[in-house]
Amino acid sequence: MSLLELNDVKVHFPIKRGVFFDRTVGHVYAVDGISLKVEAGETYGLVGESGCGKTTLGRAVLRLVDITSGEVVLDGTDLASLPDKEMRSMRRRLQMVFQDPLGSLNPRQNIESILSEGMAAHGIGANQEERREKIRAILAKVGLPSNALSRYPHEFSGGQRQRIGIARALVLEPDVIICDEPVSALDVSIQAQVVNLLDELQEELGLTYVVIAHDLAVVRHISDVIGVMYLGSLVEEAPSDSLYAEPKHPYTKALMSAVPIPDPVVEEARERILLTGDLPSPANPPSGCRFHTRCPWAQPKCKEERPQLREVGDGHRVACHFVEDIESGVLQIGTDRAAVVPAARTEDAGIEAAAAKAAEAAEAAEDKAVEEKSASVEATDSEAAETDSTESAKDSTAQGA
Repeated sequence: MSLLELNDVKVHFPIKRGVFFDRTVGHVYAVDGISLKVEAGETYGLVGESGCGKTTLGRAVLRLVDITSGEVVLDGTDLASLPDKEMRSMRRRLQMVFQDPLGSLNPRQNIESILSEGMAAHGIGANQEERREKIRAILAKVGLPSNALSRYPHEFSGGQRQRIGIARALVLEPDVIICDEPVSALDVSIQAQVVNLLDELQEELGLTYVVIAHDLAVVRHISDVIGVMYLGSLVEEAPSDSLYAEPKHPYTKALMSAVPIPDPVVEEARERILLTGDLPSPANPPSGCRFHTRCPWAQPKCKEERPQLREVGDGHRVACHFVEDIESGVLQIGTDRAAVVPAARTEDAGIEAAAAKAAEAAEAAEDKAVEEKSASVEATDSEAAETDSTESAKDSTAQGA
């Protein structure tokens, strides 16, 4: 069994109207049917455009936002259905590192107070002195001096504040840490330090991460499995190397084509996929496939039927009706959107190939018959023309006589 499992998780925020905001006129479909599994000791990366629901999904796992429907199962326990009191005790096993390190730390508390608050709430440590010793040990693990205990958040750099956020999660000895854009607000050099720190802590403590980010290079470095989100839905999931080597969903292909490659020869030769239009509103998502309004391969079926995430290879799942056609080249960018039918699955491939070959043979025979008939008609017309010419010559001779 996976350590963390999400089954058809939905988070819909009501849109209120009226004088007292007591009338619901619609919903924002921030997360709309996400299912995924995270194994113990691995890092699961979530990528996608801003506003696609990554952070909301992370907060839903900790129940920091209300889950509309679905299951969040941690080690066999469905967190979505737990009473608040029981959920409070389970939060020790699930912690979050927030995107804004300064905004997530109370400026009126020193570091010792910030880190010991959660420990006291969960009954960790017999007294403050015992908690202080543990905090010193954790600060050493994240590369901060012990004299940081008496200092305040504004006295630290951005990278140091993010380390404090990581330390705050570690003092509770969690099983899973959700890292929400942990390095997006940091300089590149500091980003590398924080990412390497997360790697070292995972190896030393056996942690499980869910890393939310939009920097594809960072996600590739740290993740074992990557899920790609678009407009509240998971459109592709695969092992990290497989996803980067062979993206299959049109949206993932477009994302990967936007990542610069330092080799100018490769950069010039590779296909660049440019998406048109803006990200649709999650309050009014498109029917069918959420991506069809921007997809260069979109067909009529995409507008009518929402594709399900399905296995297309070893651990590779894609939500696309036409993934086989795109991969085989049957469906090209700009193909007429009128009459492309999704490719048959593997079990029908032989039948389809035989039918295609028979159709080609029939078409060739028909073309040959048409050519022969055309040649026969041309020969008949030629003979008729010669006969007319002879008759005309005879008439001329007769008139002259």
